[in-house]
Amino acid sequence: MSDVHSEQLLSEVAALPALPGVYRYFDADGLLLYVGKALNLKRRVSSYFQKNHGGTRIGHMVSKIVRMETTVVRSEAEALLLENNLIKTLNPKYNILFRDDKSYPYLKLASHDFPRMAYYRGAVEKKHRYFGPYPSAWAVKETIQLLQKVFRLRTCEDTVFNNRTRPCLLYQIKRCSGPCVDLISPEGYARDVADAERFLRGEAQGVLSELEARMMAHAERLEFEQAAEIRNQMTALSRVLHQQSMDTASDQDVDILAVKVQGGRACVNLAMVRGGRHLGDRPYFPVHVEDAVALSELDEHPSDTAQEAPVAVPVEVRVLEAFIAQHYPGVPVPAILVTSVAVDKRLLSVLSEQCGVKITAVHNPREQRRIWLEMAQKNADLQLARLLSEEGSQQARTRALIEALDLSPDDLDQFRVECFDISHTAGEATQASCVVFQQHKMQNSEYRRFNIEGITGGDDYAAMRQVLTRRYSKVAEALRESGGAAPAPGQARLPDLVLVDGGKGQVSMAREVFETLGLDLSVIVGVEKGEGRKVGLEELVFADGRDKVYLGKDSAALMLVAQIRDEAHRFAITGMRAQRAKVRVGGSRLEDIPGVGPKKRARLLQRFGGVRGVAAASVVDLSTVEGISPDLAEEIYRALR
Repeated sequence: MSDVHSEQLLSEVAALPALPGVYRYFDADGLLLYVGKALNLKRRVSSYFQKNHGGTRIGHMVSKIVRMETTVVRSEAEALLLENNLIKTLNPKYNILFRDDKSYPYLKLASHDFPRMAYYRGAVEKKHRYFGPYPSAWAVKETIQLLQKVFRLRTCEDTVFNNRTRPCLLYQIKRCSGPCVDLISPEGYARDVADAERFLRGEAQGVLSELEARMMAHAERLEFEQAAEIRNQMTALSRVLHQQSMDTASDQDVDILAVKVQGGRACVNLAMVRGGRHLGDRPYFPVHVEDAVALSELDEHPSDTAQEAPVAVPVEVRVLEAFIAQHYPGVPVPAILVTSVAVDKRLLSVLSEQCGVKITAVHNPREQRRIWLEMAQKNADLQLARLLSEEGSQQARTRALIEALDLSPDDLDQFRVECFDISHTAGEATQASCVVFQQHKMQNSEYRRFNIEGITGGDDYAAMRQVLTRRYSKVAEALRESGGAAPAPGQARLPDLVLVDGGKGQVSMAREVFETLGLDLSVIVGVEKGEGRKVGLEELVFADGRDKVYLGKDSAALMLVAQIRDEAHRFAITGMRAQRAKVRVGGSRLEDIPGVGPKKRARLLQRFGGVRGVAAASVVDLSTVEGISPDLAEEIYRALR
């Protein structure tokens, strides 16, 4: 294996210290391949270069290494933290990686004389009280509905609350106590808020006991109406506890983690228990599982100089430990984790040190915890089976399209389709959209919109010429510079298929553009609507002179083409409507004008009946609105013209 590596790299490996640290491997294009940690950097890194790994996954990765970076740390704990921070931020190609761009939702009790409960997602502020996190928006909203029934806390915005003159419908159906119109005292509302907080913390039985004592006190004072209100509240709370009897236990806050690995894919199912209530679960699907596991096997047999041969670690353990290390830093972690497999105690120790909470893991639970774990494991099994089924179906559709069009891409997973559509209303606000299909799914992050200018309104052919020229000019230039060789990573490339929404006319326009740019005509395919424009009767039109193709309404290939074409149309329509709305108010919006905040904007819209009314108003009329000075009125008038 050393034959394929430079002398400089091998000398760097030989010079490594026998200290704990983190190592990073890069390929010739600077792409980060792998991040690893080691108690002994010299021994661990040397193991990659001391023997021939053949055509294995390990050998494939090691053969690509041209550069290495290392960082020496003070302990294995520091190495573990640094390793997973780098994995999360740098996205190496061969590490197990969990991606989740969603923050967790919370139930928020806003700071106020009459606190409002609301669904919340974002940064936590100290002045408010938060409960959670919850695994899904549905779990938060269900809890809010529950608290409305039992404690009747308000959910309305402060602007609504401050301007009510009579109670709303929620008061009528006994979901709010009407604090907006003083139908409950501040003391009474504060008591309900305190009871709701205790319930969310898992003190439901204590809340019931206190309610019962208050009910009996009212009855003794012959205040039967108040006693009946509390009785109804107790009944609602008891019904909730009865419905959730299987989900409550002595545990207050627990996370349940179940892992399933099959077919080269994995699922970690996270179920949350907060305040003794099971709030639901959320599945996570890591990438690079097979590659990372193959490489980790090398770490189990580092070299003959190792004092102690490491024990082989099951893939499920590796996946779960990667999840724990990447997920919890920066996310609230409970003191107890119930896991489907045993995890390294050193990992929990490092996590405890970082989070400031003593964390323990239980992998052979009993009683209620066992029930929770069995539920989580079943969900992990089901979610992974669903993923494998969907991926198999998606790959089959991609393969069907490739076969139907007689294409031969180098890599099925990297087969790339770009689809274009033009949208406008009577020539106004013309936009072109480009959507991308790759890795058997739509790639939303690569979608693009193009504002079309300098053409006759409604000329779709000219619009298509402009967008294709703008999109592929750089591709053609890159191909000329490289002499037709494959583009380097990150460089613009010609997709395997270019779909245009239209028949012969649009395809002819696309052919002219590609001929001018010197690009391959065979990748251009038009989607021509069939007789009566009925779905399933579409025909494919080719730019290179081939005859039209009708795939059949039940064809998997046509289903994929229709999905991509419809997504391009949807993306174009939404962009066109937004652009048109902006054009019709003079190229700007009220919220874009400096000095016009929410209150002034609301006053303007209320006075003039909407954005169009504001745009039509004179400077004098605008300056009559409260808070709008003559100078600001002049600014608004100019901005909306």
